[in-house]
Amino acid sequence: MVLAVFVVRALSPAFVDEQLSGFSLPDRVQDTLTLAISVIIESVPFVFLGILLSAVVQVWLPHGVLARHLPRNPVLRRASISLLGMFFPVCECGNVPLARGFMVGGFTVSESITFLLAAPILNPITIITTHQAFGWDGHILVARLLGGFLIANVVGWLFSKHPDPQSLLTTKFAAACAVGSTSGHDAQEHSHEHARESRFSRTTEIFIRETSVIMPALFIGSAVAALTQVFVPRSVLLALGSNPVWSVLAMMALAFIVAVCSNVDAFFVLSFGSTFLPGGIVAFLVFGALIDVKMLALMRTTFTSRTLVQITVVVGLMSAALGLLVNYAA
Repeated sequence: MVLAVFVVRALSPAFVDEQLSGFSLPDRVQDTLTLAISVIIESVPFVFLGILLSAVVQVWLPHGVLARHLPRNPVLRRASISLLGMFFPVCECGNVPLARGFMVGGFTVSESITFLLAAPILNPITIITTHQAFGWDGHILVARLLGGFLIANVVGWLFSKHPDPQSLLTTKFAAACAVGSTSGHDAQEHSHEHARESRFSRTTEIFIRETSVIMPALFIGSAVAALTQVFVPRSVLLALGSNPVWSVLAMMALAFIVAVCSNVDAFFVLSFGSTFLPGGIVAFLVFGALIDVKMLALMRTTFTSRTLVQITVVVGLMSAALGLLVNYAA
């Protein structure tokens, strides 16, 4: 990010005027760089915080400690699990390994899916960033929170009725869990000092790995938002954004392709707020936080392709219905 700032500074008209006597970048290029970097600067602190918390939770939280303290009633249990993101405010990238660990620690498949779908939205970082971006305008924040909670619990309930939950998982997942359990058992056999050193090393390793995955997505997402705003004819945006149905479908498609981290996607979509109806913004913030190309790739490490198709269809239909409800109720 710092390098990008210096590059933009070096290419700015004022600097170039001093160096090359009057040369300047085209206005559209300058606007694109300004929009992209503004999103990145606003987003980076929240991204790093989310990655750090993800690493700490994965390494330092004992497996099984949560499952023993949750309600026994299935509905209340899934509702409680959908709120765990308030204590583990990580983005969707960190939620997949967390959910895998939770399953090893006693969560059922449906409970794990509930957590995966709820945590990206129902966590303090996402709530804060969404409020900073939109405040209470258009009831976007409330619709996002209620929609995320409802969708996660409905999908979790549907999969809890599956006659063979283990068939929803990939064949390799059990082996991966066994390796993780063995590693954890071996770590306990070392001295306390060595175990602590190992945990710090694993925390650093996870932080570096998650950063390498999330930051490129943030840069790409910021660039796409800037390019769309600058180069796509405003008449096209207005035509899509002002239609109650097309505004929802267009924003869902954009959310799926761009795959911006849920902790910062509110900043990304903020620039579309003047051209798209509130329902389209809500659909983007809900659907994109739960399902996108990056999330599906990560979830494929745990769930079968058929399971992911089923999840995507249900989440997509419910997100579209939520967006349409906001548009027509506003």
